[in-house]
Amino acid sequence: MPNPIPYLLLLTAMYIAGLIGMNIPQTTQLFQWLTPFNLLASLAILLYFHQQWNRNFIIFCIVTFLTGFFIEVAGVKTGVIFGPYKYETTLGFKVLEVPPMIGVNWLLLVYCVGSSFCRTSKPIYIKVLYGAMLMTMLDFLVEPVAIRLNMWSWKVANPPVQNYIAWFIVSAVLLSLFHSMKFRKDNPIALWLLILQICFFGIQNFIH
Repeated sequence: MPNPIPYLLLLTAMYIAGLIGMNIPQTTQLFQWLTPFNLLASLAILLYFHQQWNRNFIIFCIVTFLTGFFIEVAGVKTGVIFGPYKYETTLGFKVLEVPPMIGVNWLLLVYCVGSSFCRTSKPIYIKVLYGAMLMTMLDFLVEPVAIRLNMWSWKVANPPVQNYIAWFIVSAVLLSLFHSMKFRKDNPIALWLLILQICFFGIQNFIH
């Protein structure tokens, strides 16, 4: 396995640059445009350090990406799952009114959270429960930042409670898939990338 330190430093630099750039009015638009590339680069580095590319892992990646994407399509089309919302421009081009980057985001988060809990000796249902709670709390941090940065918008004043309930349920289903399928789950990048995400959105909320 290659040395992860240079990649951890690169990811840290990327997120610090994004944090600064998105809070300078002259560069906000540029860093909004760069958001999909940040997501793709983060996922690419994460997967570069994955250690067992077997059939199960490939199935997990495909199913998680497609589930994340199409649950958002259903959410946007019906307003029933997460509440009434729509995607704006920051996450890039859209298919069926939803940017494919949201599927990338689901895969990134589920993998990072699942991998971060994989070394604990707790039963799978505990790992899934804690992981889904963590993903839901992260969504709570993400929502005000995403709205401000034109990633998506709600047709109501604030994200409804059903958004967080749906996030918990979908997260639990995908984390169950992650923990039940047989492939190597430890990754030296995953926990650090998860911490970077939490810090990025937490600091953005503190600033604003």
